[in-house]
Amino acid sequence: MSSHTSVLLEEYTWPEVETALEEGTRTVVVAVGSVEQHGPHLPLIMDTLAGDELSRRIAKKLGDALVAPTIRPGCSGHHMDFPGTITIPAETLMDLIRSYCRSLDEHGFEHIVLVATHGGNFAPVNTVAPEIARTIDANVIALADLDELMSLQNEGLREAGVEYEEPVIHAGAVETAIVLATNESLVRTDELAVGHEKPISTSRLLSDGFRSITENGVLGDPRKGTPESGETILDTVATAYAERIEAERDAI
Repeated sequence: MSSHTSVLLEEYTWPEVETALEEGTRTVVVAVGSVEQHGPHLPLIMDTLAGDELSRRIAKKLGDALVAPTIRPGCSGHHMDFPGTITIPAETLMDLIRSYCRSLDEHGFEHIVLVATHGGNFAPVNTVAPEIARTIDANVIALADLDELMSLQNEGLREAGVEYEEPVIHAGAVETAIVLATNESLVRTDELAVGHEKPISTSRLLSDGFRSITENGVLGDPRKGTPESGETILDTVATAYAERIEAERDAI
């Protein structure tokens, strides 16, 4: 790694990036976030905040990776009933991911890791990743299994001692905990309100929109989220993802 202490690519100068590449930094992490409603208590930027933090933690665990700026906004059409949400078409998102990957490949990064942190982005990421991998030299690793991510997040919640599980995660205990752990001042603690708590298919949420399921835009009970559980959730996911990246790099 370069003598530069940050893992954030955007904080480097171009000579520092060149030095990092020459010294063996070959992996770059790209989170794919969103700008969309997260209930009355969380900021629109929640999925991007999660992407920023998760990417930083993954890069630090790897020890030889940098973090590209998180992509935002994403595919959030199912949240457009709520003011402030910004959505882009799937093809636009895929074009943006293609451009990121081509640029990073041209500079010499050998492993580009795509980390989806918003449900609507998983299908576009999984669609475009193999196509990109066929057209560039770099290895493209897509960490975009929504069921796996939600399972890891619920696992982190349990490990922190919170006896609660969310069948579909959005603005409830898990995401409130993540924001409490990363930037507590952004949580409107006086606006914490329970949302839809019964199981619901993600396909219905995507097709019918969130307003058809939950009036306040929340799934689950955000009151059960704590800074401590947020820390555990982030570490659980980052550890699992770093191990997957190491395994995929070693397999090449």
